[in-house]
Amino acid sequence: MGHWGELAQRGMDIFNFLTVAYFFAGNGVYTILMLVSLGSALVYNRRLAYQGLQELRDSPVTPPVTVVIPAYNEENSILETVCSALQSDYPDFRVIVVDDGSTDETLNRLISEYQLLRVDLIIRSPLPTRRLRGAYMNPAFPQLTVISKENGGKADALNTGINFCRAPYFCILDADCLVEPDALLRLMRPIVHSPEETLVSGGIIRIRNGCKIAGGRIERVGLPPSWIEKLQVVEYLRGFLFGRLGWDLTGGTLIVSGAMAMFQRQRVIEAGGFSLRTVSEDMELIVRLRRRAAREKRRVQTCFILDTICWTECPSSVAMLARQRRRWQLGLCQTLQLNLPMFFNWKYGVAGLVSFPFHLFIEGLGSAVEFIGYLVVPLAFALRLALLNFYIPLIILSLLYASFLSVGAVLVEELTYRRYPARRDFYALLGWSVLENFGFRQMIVYFRFQGFLRFLAGLHHWEKVAHTAGEAEAG
Repeated sequence: MGHWGELAQRGMDIFNFLTVAYFFAGNGVYTILMLVSLGSALVYNRRLAYQGLQELRDSPVTPPVTVVIPAYNEENSILETVCSALQSDYPDFRVIVVDDGSTDETLNRLISEYQLLRVDLIIRSPLPTRRLRGAYMNPAFPQLTVISKENGGKADALNTGINFCRAPYFCILDADCLVEPDALLRLMRPIVHSPEETLVSGGIIRIRNGCKIAGGRIERVGLPPSWIEKLQVVEYLRGFLFGRLGWDLTGGTLIVSGAMAMFQRQRVIEAGGFSLRTVSEDMELIVRLRRRAAREKRRVQTCFILDTICWTECPSSVAMLARQRRRWQLGLCQTLQLNLPMFFNWKYGVAGLVSFPFHLFIEGLGSAVEFIGYLVVPLAFALRLALLNFYIPLIILSLLYASFLSVGAVLVEELTYRRYPARRDFYALLGWSVLENFGFRQMIVYFRFQGFLRFLAGLHHWEKVAHTAGEAEAG
């Protein structure tokens, strides 16, 4: 084999060990999360008849909530999102839209649609933000306030909304989302019923692409038209029904979707608000709130409900999908780096001992391991290394197991919530849950690997994903 061949073989042996460890650690945790989530989902579904929402709706002590919508160049979707939020079934709520220096018609469309007038508002600013340009209101829509400011990024826009918020709780909402009518009630329910302080309350986010929409509401649920959107539906089902739910049940939640989530305002202000040091400001805030609570020895919890709370638009092109996944991976790595003291730290319980290491090794570094792994087989052919008998079966086993998890998520959806009522949609999702792992998964790994490389290079660029659902799907 020669000297270089021996060195290559040793390197492959080391990589083989890392690959096997990655495979069994990652899939072992996923299996546990799947089993825990499956049992909980089935039990939860049997209890859907009584939700206790009417008591919360009628109670005079139900806390007020402010919905904060950060918007940058969202002219195609902002009106639907605001319309949807204003129709929320909640006893006392406000909606604050923060236009983050948009260069399109976002602000003008809001002003025109709601006949807004410029007003002077007195505000205390506990969180530093970019300079304000103006505030807009209309007495005919007393629940709506629109703030215009200089561009400073999503975290800066959210902090601006928090400064204007006067309610004890605020709910962040992406500008391409449609809110379920009782979403705020569902998010608040575990907060008021829990004896422990709640850091964040979130729920299942579903994909709006392919649905019939009218007046800011989902009238009919359906699958999107393109293959890339259908595969993301499968991803979301697996990620929320198994991943997010499983971590919540085990006490290891580090991520609640920033598309819509509820926080306690004062605790967020005390923690310094949303950070501008990461492109994943929602995850970083949750982790930071956990660390602060541990230092202050406060018993806290995170809440993840199995109810659908809103519908978001997923990327409909490979280019936009690449931007989204690179940003997600970059933000994940930045958040983990900023909070490394949690790593294997018993003070944080499951979050520190299991969840943080899992996200670091499997979700963070794992993108590099898996991407390089796909390159090993042709390299082994070229160098004539004795590797194929080991690696090819491992790849096949990994893809089959990933397909099993995706099919399982679709079956759980069918057995419990059935938000896709058409039988053909169910069969289509089963098919796409298998096909997902043959081409699409590898493409996503490549995008995540790019995000990992950007993290290593110290980049901090927020890649904007263009939203078009407001024009394409309305009606």
